[in-house]
Amino acid sequence: MSKYKHIQEEAYEANMQLPKLGLVLFTFGNVSAVDRELGVFAIKPSGVPYDDLSPDKMVIVDLDGKTVKGQLRPSSDTLTHAVLYKHWEHIGGIVHTHSTYATAWAHAQRDIPIFGTTHADHCTVDIPCAPPMDDTMIEGDYEYQTGFQIMNALQAKGLTYQDVEMILVGNHAPFTWGKTPEKAVYNSAVLETIAQMAYLTEQIRTDTPRLKDSLIKKHYERKHGPNSYYGQ
Repeated sequence: MSKYKHIQEEAYEANMQLPKLGLVLFTFGNVSAVDRELGVFAIKPSGVPYDDLSPDKMVIVDLDGKTVKGQLRPSSDTLTHAVLYKHWEHIGGIVHTHSTYATAWAHAQRDIPIFGTTHADHCTVDIPCAPPMDDTMIEGDYEYQTGFQIMNALQAKGLTYQDVEMILVGNHAPFTWGKTPEKAVYNSAVLETIAQMAYLTEQIRTDTPRLKDSLIKKHYERKHGPNSYYGQ
């Protein structure tokens, strides 16, 4: 059995969740799963329809984005994943989609304001939107530079990848991550729902205030705090 089979299966199962959750159209998205000990990750092959995928079609690449195993070209976003894995040592999976509402906020180059407790259950800050890359970065190694654009945007806002597990890339689309590929997919679905709720909220009331700090703290800590009591 291939030593990469476990991450190929993880990546395949996570990728197959994207169309089931309504997060992708055609081939607009990808998930990767990393093995830190082996120094590689498995990622969806570029442009292959989800119905045609299988675990053995997941491409194995190293943390420089070079193919280690596989006959197909890896996702065009592979270098973005590689940069994030190389610099963020505690993540195990990354998702990129063009889900409708999250992508619309990215097009608008806006952070998603924290309006309600659904948002606060998962994140205590506005969902950040990285500004569009400058021309030099765009004309260089675009996908590689996208990884740095994401990291730089978090740093500029005083956030770490552990503070928030999702981001919008201005004029582009969302990326999410997590300790596992499954958690990264979960975050992608949560982000899309939060983005839709925030959009509808602003349609109902254009001057909606942000959620007050006491409610942010309460809702986040009841799920994630030291004395959390949500769930079994």
